[in-house]
Amino acid sequence: MMKWIMYVVLAVLVVGAWKMYEKKGKTMEDLKTQIAQVQAKDDPEGLLPNMKSKLGSMEGERTFNGILMTFLITALVGGVFVLTIVPLFAQQVSMGMTGSGATVEDDGMRKARSLVAQGDYAGAMVAFRQSAAADPTNRIPWMEIVKIQKDQMAVPAAAVQTLHHVLESHRWPADDAAYFLNRLADLYQDSLGDHESAVAMLNQVVGEFPGTRHAALAKQKLLDLGNAGTAQEEAEYLARMKQGRPPNRKA
Repeated sequence: MMKWIMYVVLAVLVVGAWKMYEKKGKTMEDLKTQIAQVQAKDDPEGLLPNMKSKLGSMEGERTFNGILMTFLITALVGGVFVLTIVPLFAQQVSMGMTGSGATVEDDGMRKARSLVAQGDYAGAMVAFRQSAAADPTNRIPWMEIVKIQKDQMAVPAAAVQTLHHVLESHRWPADDAAYFLNRLADLYQDSLGDHESAVAMLNQVVGEFPGTRHAALAKQKLLDLGNAGTAQEEAEYLARMKQGRPPNRKA
């Protein structure tokens, strides 16, 4: 919506600058005609110096109007190209690469990414949720939503809630579930400063998915945090979450 308002404002300014440019040109032509008439009469009243000085000033003003008009036209064309044409072109290229067999889910993801490029984050999250509903086994739409909440909208707490919802509302394969839990640990530690919850998430990965690369990654993160945690801490955390109580946080 904002980009269309910008287009309208720039278009109005371009039209205004053009009218000023044209009006100044007509006035200058009239003045040149008057100067020619005075010169033909040998300027008996001494009007030529003032008339020529006025003409010079008008030429400077018209040049400025022309520069302003050029700047506004460039801004308008550039805005349309960057904010509208480029995203549409990228979408068409993507459609061409996927071919005529592209799925509805792919269309939804392309639409969502196009909205992100345009700065419509709320609309993008709606589109990503639609893609997730169309393909419940695909974790990518959910991670895109989490990324928007964390980076673009700067609300990491909402990203944490999204991941908890995702984990609780669908039975994910072990690889996906471990991935989500590791991302939760990152959010708790890096974005919310909640060390205890981060450790609990990592311990859950280690306990539920032993022998996987995600468990190995979680163990390394626990070592980096300087706290390997305990099974008791993990159990207490999970019990609080099931009861709908927030996790304890260190003062």
